[in-house]
Amino acid sequence: MTSPSTFPERVHMVGIGGAGMSGLARILLDRGVTVTGSDVADSAVVAGLREAGARIAVGHAAENLDLAGTLPDVVVTSFAAIPKDNPELLAARSRGVEVIRRSDLLALLMEGTRQVLIAGTHGKTSTTSMTVVAMREAGLDPSYAIGGQLNRDGLGAHHGAGAVFVAEADESDASLLRYSPEIAVLTNVEPDHLDFFGSAEAYFQVFEDFAARIVPGGCLVVCVDDDHAASVGLRARERGVTVRGYGTAEAARRHPGIPMLATVLSMEPTAEGTRAEVEIEGASVPIDLGVPGAHMMLNATAALCAGVLAEGRAEEVARGVSTFDGVRRRFEHKGTAAGVEVFDDYAHHPTEVEAVLRAARSNRDARRDGQRRGRVIAVFQPHLYSRTRQFAEEFARALSLADAVILLEVFGARERPVPGVDSGLIARHLDPGVVAREEDLGAVPARVAALAEPGDMVLTMGAGSVTTLGPRILDALGS
Repeated sequence: MTSPSTFPERVHMVGIGGAGMSGLARILLDRGVTVTGSDVADSAVVAGLREAGARIAVGHAAENLDLAGTLPDVVVTSFAAIPKDNPELLAARSRGVEVIRRSDLLALLMEGTRQVLIAGTHGKTSTTSMTVVAMREAGLDPSYAIGGQLNRDGLGAHHGAGAVFVAEADESDASLLRYSPEIAVLTNVEPDHLDFFGSAEAYFQVFEDFAARIVPGGCLVVCVDDDHAASVGLRARERGVTVRGYGTAEAARRHPGIPMLATVLSMEPTAEGTRAEVEIEGASVPIDLGVPGAHMMLNATAALCAGVLAEGRAEEVARGVSTFDGVRRRFEHKGTAAGVEVFDDYAHHPTEVEAVLRAARSNRDARRDGQRRGRVIAVFQPHLYSRTRQFAEEFARALSLADAVILLEVFGARERPVPGVDSGLIARHLDPGVVAREEDLGAVPARVAALAEPGDMVLTMGAGSVTTLGPRILDALGS
């Protein structure tokens, strides 16, 4: 598959309502490109794209290629979400229309810009979002494409007037190797997506290859608190790539071979989130983050680095990071009812689950102020049979940080059910007095309402349908 020799004037997007696709569709429309597309259902996102000028069909059919009255120059798809026998993809190939991936389109959109790409196993969306907010506050007006929506304006993409383009570099299908960053941030590296890569070694290699794609004069920024990310940085430096580190002072001492750009000197939880003092370029700047967790402060420090390397002033970028008020599905506050707070998070890997639960506990403790120490109640939906089978014990270890766990059945997404693989693989490693399994998604709100008490914090976690539960739990609590 090759990219078009010239930028396409007419683009058709299969699954246009998805978080990643819809964002790129908005950028195309802002650039004056004719955009058509299709999705399985109408949604607020689809309605917004129609209002912006896109022509969108509900349902997939071969004739959707003719929505603009003429064939598109390219058809864009996501191989992870759209089956290869989709009728629009089959029609495109039979009619001689090139089919490209979303990553190919993003690479085209970034041509001629200063590419700032955020990579890593965890934290990409949060770090990219913080970087965007920080740069906007520093007056850089970047273009951006995020795998989520900013709480502030509900947008996941924007065609900016500045020279910088900020985007996530997704490794799940090695698509990050389509990009050529000037500034690349590596948050962490830990085995994942082994259904695609086949081995941890192959997964690690994709980040090595990504570091090799940094343009001459560019910079790789690695988190020294993560040993695997630091190792990628050390090997890249041996190959002549400029490498800088960010992270805690203790981690910096463990990796003396990586010159530090930003060092977290101190960090403490607050009632609203996390406060830190960060040294960057010889100056100390405060970051007062409105979301909890040490992992989020490390993400904020990465955003500070990216903003400074993109020629933002450190003080302005730090102030910008401090205005970050979250991204949807990342410790997103859904509301409070009957004295119980409800949050939703995309966490679907053991490390992410652990980080979110640790953040919840530290945030709860910082706000206690002599009142009842409420419990942390986790409602977790495992994502993918392959991931559940591989990380069952690790999921249980992470979930043990919660005071109570309601464990849903596996959300298979693109995978077919695997005999013997279900949420019981996780439950068997948890204290029976802490965990309860629930097969019926619709029964969860009432179950949470019967369990939760004033002062408790409920977290729905996972990458599947669990995200729909927040409002329903609030309704059940308030009834």
